Amino acid sequence: MAPHDSHDTPVAPATATTVQRETVTGKPVRLPAHPLDPLTGDEIVAVSLAVRRYIAAETSIKAVRFITNYLLPPPKRAVLAHLGIPLSVGERVKEEDKVEIVRKAEVDFIDVIAGDAYNAFVALEANTGTWSVEKIDKLPEGTQPQLSPGELLACEEIVKNDPGVQQAAKAVGVEPHQIFADGWSIGYDDRFPKSQRLQQGLLFARFSEHDNLYAHPLDFVPIVDMNTSKVIAIEFPATYSTTAPDAVPSLSVPTTKPPALDVDSLTASNRARIPPPLGPFNFLPDLMKEDATKEGKEYKEREAPKPLHVVQPEGVSFKMDGNVLEWQKWKMHIGFSHREGIALSTITYNDDGVIRPLFYRLSLAEMVVPYGAPEHPHPRKFAFDTGEYGMGTMANELSLGCDCLGQIHYLSGAYTGHDGSAVVIKNVICIHEEDAGLLWKHSDYRIGGRAHSVRSRRLVVSMVCTLANYEYIWNYYFYQDGSIELEIRLTGILQVYVAGQNEPTPYGTRIAPGIDAHNHQHIFSVRIDPMIDGLANSVIETDVLPVPFPTGSTENFAGNGFVTHDHRLRAASEGGRAWDAAADRRWRIVNPAHTHYATGHPVGYAVGVKGGATPFLPRPDGWVGRRATFAHKTLWVVREREDAAGGRMWPSGKYVPQARDEPVDSLARWAREDGEESIDGEDVLVYVTVGTTHIPRPEDWPVYVVPLFCVFVGPTASVATRPLALRIGNGASGDAMMHSLPTVPVCWHCGCIAC
Repeated sequence: MAPHDSHDTPVAPATATTVQRETVTGKPVRLPAHPLDPLTGDEIVAVSLAVRRYIAAETSIKAVRFITNYLLPPPKRAVLAHLGIPLSVGERVKEEDKVEIVRKAEVDFIDVIAGDAYNAFVALEANTGTWSVEKIDKLPEGTQPQLSPGELLACEEIVKNDPGVQQAAKAVGVEPHQIFADGWSIGYDDRFPKSQRLQQGLLFARFSEHDNLYAHPLDFVPIVDMNTSKVIAIEFPATYSTTAPDAVPSLSVPTTKPPALDVDSLTASNRARIPPPLGPFNFLPDLMKEDATKEGKEYKEREAPKPLHVVQPEGVSFKMDGNVLEWQKWKMHIGFSHREGIALSTITYNDDGVIRPLFYRLSLAEMVVPYGAPEHPHPRKFAFDTGEYGMGTMANELSLGCDCLGQIHYLSGAYTGHDGSAVVIKNVICIHEEDAGLLWKHSDYRIGGRAHSVRSRRLVVSMVCTLANYEYIWNYYFYQDGSIELEIRLTGILQVYVAGQNEPTPYGTRIAPGIDAHNHQHIFSVRIDPMIDGLANSVIETDVLPVPFPTGSTENFAGNGFVTHDHRLRAASEGGRAWDAAADRRWRIVNPAHTHYATGHPVGYAVGVKGGATPFLPRPDGWVGRRATFAHKTLWVVREREDAAGGRMWPSGKYVPQARDEPVDSLARWAREDGEESIDGEDVLVYVTVGTTHIPRPEDWPVYVVPLFCVFVGPTASVATRPLALRIGNGASGDAMMHSLPTVPVCWHCGCIAC
């Protein structure tokens, strides 16, 4: 069950563990060991209390709903100086960077009475251990903080108890207690005033306690004003029909444009009501067995495979000190973020005694899921799951054996409930080692030759997040050769809509009788804050192309020549780059001040996107295209800029819900506004856009089996002598194997042995 507050109002989903409403009394206040440690549950509660006291004493606000409460990261140079990491390899930490680090929190909240949104900065006085508000700013009209889990749960209750919704559901055979709603941000709808804080409820019926509700979609969509807790509109999508199987489907209305709000939506849709499909399509084993029994069928599960045990009798190879991890020459800080989920920071590599800074921060900065059906209201379905809801707030408490396998170290996380409490998720980040196949192998095939094999061990940092119907699995892999991979996996249940009898599906797939799943995309923006051997970095784009000389020419007589062409990005105006499959385009982040001993090339890390480069299909000037401009390019490079509010972070802006155009603080806007400013040899940020286009299959129903794609970064011209993969010794578990090949005399003439 979801944790509740004293008024029996849910403050957190069932994926959370508990709710902490008071600080631990008698516990001394201590500054964290690492300046990037996320706020603890105690700190969140204390910060909320400081904000409440300030509001009561200094403002006329009567009641608030907390939305976010998180660490305001200290300045980058101050953090690096605190950790003893110089701005360039071989240099000393500069004295001017050794400044006091003040621990601060940033809070967003809503004035429950007026509906206005506010942002506050709160600072910790280290000597007294008390938090005090530095400032509170009212956000401009129409600026909405992310939707809290409590609001998503409240949306469902508001919908279920609305008389209009109950009447519309009853007309298709659904009773009030059977109504369930997934709350979604409104997306885009300029028919409503900017001041309203809106959700749309995607409706389903549930006919028993744990029945798969997604198997019973309803044919209408209510709109909820969260400030007034009321349903303010109910909308009925149009339907398609056709006169022949191969004919072009026609819509029941003349346009995909939304109707006026003062028009009756059902009348405007020009179609009859559609009852929800009743087939169970359950996925829980006990319910599947019940369904089979009701149908007079035998339920038989596949024979389970033999047990697979992951055993490390000597323990794990990594060391944890709070949130700081060390493993196989890697060192990093692992943080929980309410928005990004996992935030990896201050990543360094010990290269034979030289501590090499590589990445200041790696994280998922944004994602968007645009759906492809153009008829109203389906175009409003484009969830910015990171910016509108938060990956961390929707993360799962993980369990050993299924979510994670092996000898596990867990980290917990906390975020604010709407009452100012701390919502705690135990075991939200899973850390473990796993075998990753062969790292490398070679056999000298000659008689008497030797062979050598080295198995790959990798470190895994993972999280699982539930966003209504979908689950996202985030796996950060660290390898012994100095490379890093972010693997993104998708699973869960398709977002579906009810289909009329014999209704065509031009923008999706009929995955089951009466159930359509619309075509859609999952587009992710991965933020890379590099510090390859220091903060002064550049990005080089490389195309692999055939030489321009024809076969038979003096320059390319055999016709086999191909070469690489490098283009170093110099100005912000050229920082947005598209992937070119025909040119096998790739990028590398380099430090131009440090070069490889043999090639003379600047040391760097290559960025690989082959496993995830996806064209963004919505039109650039459309509703989602204007708000998700990061998705227009595969890679972006911009200058980092820090101020009192932090650095450049969010590709679609800090405040995402209900934005009506390209935000002023978004990625593409930064690139345009910086113009001809240098991004060469500067403190830069690299954003990588990857994703997948999902054309649903019937096999994806009722649960979606995991597909995966990845972003890869690995060293290139980055080590002094031999590659890192050659510096791995024999492990006690047989990580390396060396042997001589057998010597067998074979007759050269006839092939027989010992002829």
